[in-house]
Amino acid sequence: MADEKKQKVVKKKTPTAQKRIITSKAKHARNRAFKASVRTAMNSFSAAVQTGEGVKELSEVYSLMDKGVKKGVFKLNKACRVKSRLSSKIKTAK
Repeated sequence: MADEKKQKVVKKKTPTAQKRIITSKAKHARNRAFKASVRTAMNSFSAAVQTGEGVKELSEVYSLMDKGVKKGVFKLNKACRVKSRLSSKIKTAK
């Protein structure tokens, strides 16, 4: 009797639910990879600002953030906030 209570009722997932799980995992992996590339670009920008340059890296980060908004990885306000902070960093470094 105790074993009967412990058994969980497992419902079968519909094919559409299974497909949504697969596609959401793929999208999650793609978004994580994209965010990692943005973080790498931001780190290279910070290193370039330390040396007194960084215009090329700034444009690269701008481009990646705009692409992220277009793909739906980032929200528009976050992209604007990041770009604003980076541009102020380069202005204060000069």
